[in-house]
Amino acid sequence: MKKFLFFCLSMILIFTSAPMSSFAYSYGDPNEEAVAEAYKEMVAKAQEKKFDEVKAIYETVQKEIDMHMGPEPSAIILEAIENKDEDTIVSAMQKVLVLNVARRLENVEKNFDNYDTSKRLLAKAFATYKALSPIVQQNDAELDEKLKQQFDVALQSLGNPGLFGVGKKESNINQFKESKQTILKALQDQFELENIETGHFTEEDLDRLAAAKKKEWTDLSDIKNWIPIIAIIAVIVAVVVYAVRKRK
Repeated sequence: MKKFLFFCLSMILIFTSAPMSSFAYSYGDPNEEAVAEAYKEMVAKAQEKKFDEVKAIYETVQKEIDMHMGPEPSAIILEAIENKDEDTIVSAMQKVLVLNVARRLENVEKNFDNYDTSKRLLAKAFATYKALSPIVQQNDAELDEKLKQQFDVALQSLGNPGLFGVGKKESNINQFKESKQTILKALQDQFELENIETGHFTEEDLDRLAAAKKKEWTDLSDIKNWIPIIAIIAVIVAVVVYAVRKRK
């Protein structure tokens, strides 16, 4: 009985003390970017001349790329895969990554007042750049170091809301815009893009479409999603009360 009571009380403690962030929507690891990971796998398989696998890997991210960048990149990449043109596959995917960095940074600026969102998006942008970093470093090691520093400056520009105001640091959007411009101009020149327009889809569009398709109960910003948790706690409390009274 004591073990059972301990278990029930432990469950109550877990549900009532768990931080809100642990129940929030999962956006995956902010330090990873699906398109960047696909690029690295595609390069490896292309070097092995396994073009069927290259295509299979690309298809895992094609929908996202088409949504944000239009059908043109996929048309070029899929044709290159069909022709077993390794150089075009790699160069086209590198351009896609540059556009992905631009998209992420653009959305950081649009969500600048939302610290959690902007920090997550910036982490995604940097994760994308890390896939391009070896190429930049090979061409210009100083530029690679400079761009990494600019990502750090961009992170600092977000400020920090602190915990209940403690450790609060003011944000600086002008500083962010300067870092953003430096990063994108350098990448545009390095990878020879005519422009780095990010398309009409935004991060908010993607989130809204995903939410419309499937809204997880773990979003506690919606009051009704507290009902299952409250019900569980109520059941546990009732069991504990019943057990205690029965012993008396």
